[in-house]
Amino acid sequence: MSSEQSASLKKVLKPIHLWAIAVGLVISGEYFGWNYGWGVSGTVGFLIATLVVTVMYVTFIFSFTELTTSIPQAGGPFSYAHRAFGWWGGLIAGYATLIEFLVTPTAIAFALGSYAHFLYPSLEVLQVAFACYAIFIVINLLGIKESALFSLVVTLLAVGELLVYIGIIAPSFSYDTFVTDPMPFGWPGVFAALPFAIWFYLAIEGVAMVAEEVEDPKRTISRGYIYGILTLVILALAVMIVTGGIAPWQSLSEIDYPLPAALGIVLGRDSSLTQLFASLGLFGLIASFHGTIIGYSRQIFALARSGFLPSFLGNVNSHFQTPHWSLVAGGAAGCVALLLGTTDQVIILAALGAVVMYMISMAALFKLRKKEPGLERPFTVPAYPFFPAIALILSGVCLFAIVYYNVILSLWFFAGLAIVTLLFVLTGRHKTH
Repeated sequence: MSSEQSASLKKVLKPIHLWAIAVGLVISGEYFGWNYGWGVSGTVGFLIATLVVTVMYVTFIFSFTELTTSIPQAGGPFSYAHRAFGWWGGLIAGYATLIEFLVTPTAIAFALGSYAHFLYPSLEVLQVAFACYAIFIVINLLGIKESALFSLVVTLLAVGELLVYIGIIAPSFSYDTFVTDPMPFGWPGVFAALPFAIWFYLAIEGVAMVAEEVEDPKRTISRGYIYGILTLVILALAVMIVTGGIAPWQSLSEIDYPLPAALGIVLGRDSSLTQLFASLGLFGLIASFHGTIIGYSRQIFALARSGFLPSFLGNVNSHFQTPHWSLVAGGAAGCVALLLGTTDQVIILAALGAVVMYMISMAALFKLRKKEPGLERPFTVPAYPFFPAIALILSGVCLFAIVYYNVILSLWFFAGLAIVTLLFVLTGRHKTH
């Protein structure tokens, strides 16, 4: 029997698996990356940016859940936008989602390398990052049920560790430290900080990528999303606030391991607890790295299956029922990104892809409500049309801020979209979609 086929994906995921994938996809954002926001906005400026982004994500997830439960396909946003707007909607959503999920694991790989280097200075950051790609592509090749079980274990460990971290450093929190130089760049700094606030929640929508592998998706997906976003809101605000009261924000705003550094200030860098936490901190990064690899592989698979990428990328391994070529191709792209970018650049690029995808997804929600009023909607967004409208408007504000403060990166992003669209039209593929 051939090892490749256009088989369907295996339906084995339950609500607990979806919660683990949702939280696991994102939880590395609590461990690193967000602290770069302090560098452009200060503590209070970044808190304001985070609250704005939290409102955006809560309204977005409630709205997005309607789409995911109505159209439970591996393409996620690509499938919704394609159904609502045809080939051009699918192309924009697919491109934006693919950029987000290809570069997000690159940022996490940088952080994994930095954490390992913090613990064992003889280890090189890039060597560790490349090794992580190789190891986790193999784990994901073994099957979605095995991958989801792994996600559940490391996510539970990562959440537990954040709670322990908060418990250890909260007694040392100083309000005076938190409000020292709170908004050095004023309101412009709040806008500049938005992509780093997005990093707290970025990729939670990746749950949509495994929708075809969920048992009873109409009930399961909404539970996984809602429990996931509630968990993340609590953790994000708690970690940011308690860490901001430990030391001047300037000392923690340009490193990839802010939590071990904060513990080092409270307990001493050579403390066995600090070393232990840095070691365990890898769980949070591993959970997200693993989850985003699931995300990019399913997005590549869905785009290939629909004719937007080479068809071989849509093949499923007949033994493990996983999209093996999609896993390998995305990993290769991530390794190239490791050689070309820095952590903050990669985070900004991922946030840019995300907000473009959020906007086209919310537009698709409005369009499908009119275009297909009879579509079965097992979960309907509360407070329609206000929730999706708020998510759409705030995503637009975030997009403007990211482009305004990162013109060159934004030009690369949109030039890529223009080239892909041009190729799609010139090859005549738009006529078949």
